[in-house]
This record gives sequence, structure tokens and C-alpha cells, in this order.
Amino acid sequence: MIEVCDALNLRSGVTFIGHSVSSSIGLLASIARPELFERLVLIGPSPCFMNMPPDDTGGFERQDLQDLVSLMDQNYIGWANYLAPVVAGGADHTAVSGELSDSFCSTDPVAARVFAHATFFADNRADLPKVSRPSLILQHRLDALAPLSVGTYMHSNLKRSTLEVLDVVGHCGYMSRPDLVVDAIRRYLQAPAAG
Repeated sequence: MIEVCDALNLRSGVTFIGHSVSSSIGLLASIARPELFERLVLIGPSPCFMNMPPDDTGGFERQDLQDLVSLMDQNYIGWANYLAPVVAGGADHTAVSGELSDSFCSTDPVAARVFAHATFFADNRADLPKVSRPSLILQHRLDALAPLSVGTYMHSNLKRSTLEVLDVVGHCGYMSRPDLVVDAIRRYLQAPAAG
């Protein structure tokens, strides 16, 4: 992220918009170079997908995640077809589910496994208090990957954050309800940045 900004000769005023694990990438970039970023927009973020006592906010037990990665090794297409509807939000979002499944299936399985392992087992909770830039957390109302408790946890641990819960089922509101996501981002960006 920082290399992209440097290549574009950006020095300040960047608004970062990231979804899911990309939100953590933006948070880490803002810690490394706070002067570069004006605001952060975090869509369905999760600093840790595992339930980790005492917070237990991640949504998954370690064994569940290990089983998911094992399924990738045993039957990659089966993994993609299982995970896509979970991410999309169930039967009401078959078009999104199909698009996600196609995307998963077209990804190199070796690269996807590395990415999945890094994503599912990362823990960036300790980084949240280090973020100094204002942020908007767009939390989906019913999200199997990042439940409502995750958004609440992030809001409690990110200084200068705003939490907005969107009436979205699934983890990809930018695909299933782009109208809600775009409207929320516009409202946030039109408001003056918090000091």
C-alpha cells in the first residue's frame, strides 16, 4: 500500500478504502505512515478471525479455521463452493455467491492457501490503539465472517472511529448492496474530518 502511494508520489490526503483483511492492511499502513492518510474506510473489517479470549470477537474457533484450510488442500473446488455462499450471505445472494465462487476457483490454489492462512490466523488487535487517523467502520448487520461484535470491538479500540451498521447480510456488502455502502462512504467523506 505504501509502495503504491509512493509510486504515485502521494504524500498526504489519502483516503484508504478497504474490505475485510484489506482493512487491516490499511490500518497497518496508517500506523507506519500516518501523515500519508487523511481517513480510513473499513468495510467488514476484522483484526482477528479467531475467537481469542477474553475478547472472543473473531467469529471462528481455531479448529474451524484449520478445517477450512485443510478442505482447501483436499478439495479446492469444494472449498470454494462451500465458502462462497457463506461469504455472500446465503440463499438470498446467489448471484454474489456465484461470482465469488468463480473468483475463488480462478485463483491459483497455492496462492489462495497462503492468503487464506495469513488472513484467518492473523491477529492485529494489538495494532488498533496505534491507529491515529480517523476511520469509518462499515459493519454488516449479519456477517458470518465478521459478526456485529467485531465492529463493536473495533469501534471501542480505534480512536476517532465512527461505526455504522448497514442492513446487509453477508460479508460483501459492496457487491450485494453497493447502494448502502456507497451512500455511507459519501456521507462520511462529506463530513469534516475529525481533528
